[in-house]
Amino acid sequence: MSRLIVVSNRVSAPKDPAAGSAGGLAMALSAALRKYDGLWFGWSGETVEQFTGELNIEDRAGVTVATVDLEPQDVDEYYNGYANKTLWPLFHHRVDLTAYERSYGEGYERTNRRFAEVLQPLIQPDDIIWIHDYHMIPMARDLRRLGVKNRIGFFLHTPWPARQLLVTLPHHRRLVESMFYFDLIGFHTDEWLGLFERYVEVEVRGRVSSDHVLEAFGRRVQCGVFPIGIDVDGFLAARDSSLGGKTYDRMAASAAFRSMIVGVDRLDYSKGLEQRMLGFEQFLEDNPAQRGEVFLLQVTPISRDDVDTYQDIRGRLDALAGRINGAYADMDWQPIRYLNRTFRRDQLAGIYRAAKVGLVTPLRDGMNLVAKEYVAAQNPDDPGVLILSRFAGAAEQMGEALLVNPFSREELSEAIKTALTMPLEERIRKWKALMQVVRDTDVGIWRDSYVGALKQVAIRADDDMVADAVESAA
Repeated sequence: MSRLIVVSNRVSAPKDPAAGSAGGLAMALSAALRKYDGLWFGWSGETVEQFTGELNIEDRAGVTVATVDLEPQDVDEYYNGYANKTLWPLFHHRVDLTAYERSYGEGYERTNRRFAEVLQPLIQPDDIIWIHDYHMIPMARDLRRLGVKNRIGFFLHTPWPARQLLVTLPHHRRLVESMFYFDLIGFHTDEWLGLFERYVEVEVRGRVSSDHVLEAFGRRVQCGVFPIGIDVDGFLAARDSSLGGKTYDRMAASAAFRSMIVGVDRLDYSKGLEQRMLGFEQFLEDNPAQRGEVFLLQVTPISRDDVDTYQDIRGRLDALAGRINGAYADMDWQPIRYLNRTFRRDQLAGIYRAAKVGLVTPLRDGMNLVAKEYVAAQNPDDPGVLILSRFAGAAEQMGEALLVNPFSREELSEAIKTALTMPLEERIRKWKALMQVVRDTDVGIWRDSYVGALKQVAIRADDDMVADAVESAA
């Protein structure tokens, strides 16, 4: 049986499967690897004075992980620089925050080349390689130049940007060309795939077939849509665990007969956190009778705190939450509870279950697994209501949520009122439809559909391998 090698920037397989936090990718990939023999390769998160390529291999809850340390310069240019200051904002349509520095691009190329050189000796002839996310777009090209002929797939967990924005990136053609060294490229939604195909058609005059085979740069690549989901059974087990139940009881008691609205997002400008608080403030302004009857619990773990943009948004959110609380709070009620900390997955499940409304309002998001976790956590006999941004990838599947424009505080205010006053029968109907989506897009289905499709892609022809070797020699 072929091994599956998963490659991502950070190897985040948790030692305790119940201890996942707000992010869903680590749980998804861990669940995938437990069903396949293989390993998870990537950066350790640590630095060394000089890059050595020395591997650290360990077992984490049944997942074999292989990690390598990077130099500080690699972290500054590849991770903090090109990944977080260039590609992340660009892919989320924040060109105003995108930093174009030549050193960032050079560090990105150098670090991907180093990753490929470390991974290549571990690869066996029948292995299937599955590379994840924008951090490692050039890696298939670098592996091909080292003679790797295995099937190599790529999955993008973020949105793909509109063509008019992508062309602001210096060397955007080179970045896209490197993607044609993969055998299969996966996206969450038809929209992200369509934007990628449009770039190929317009910018490089490539060909796009009806079955999403793209031809450009003298190569061809199969593309497809594979919407990611959560580990449904694992999440339900966490919800029903002792700690999950205790957390629910604690939150229900803490609500003190008030309605709780919950938001769970890591600190990032793409999540629409400022707009969410302003929308909730508008709700309090529009509905005076609801003051003291409802509160927003916003759980926002700090991320990328060494990047200036994230320090700025943290300060703005602190000030905004303080201003709203100062304007509306009473002696026994605070409208916003704003927490900068991480909770275990079983704790989050209890929090979700106690919330009458789940507020998931990113300005742009590849998928958003919090939306699916919130639905899975609900009591079938008395479910809460999901309010979901139409700009999240999940909106393409979860049409029974209350879909909103997060840029409109009035629309958010109206959606909150609708959710809080929705009759039980309608809440149950919506929840059943949404829960069916959650089950139909379970992480196991996502895993099997992607890996199955990658296995079906024809192995790269010998003339492609010769062309790669010639290009490498040049």
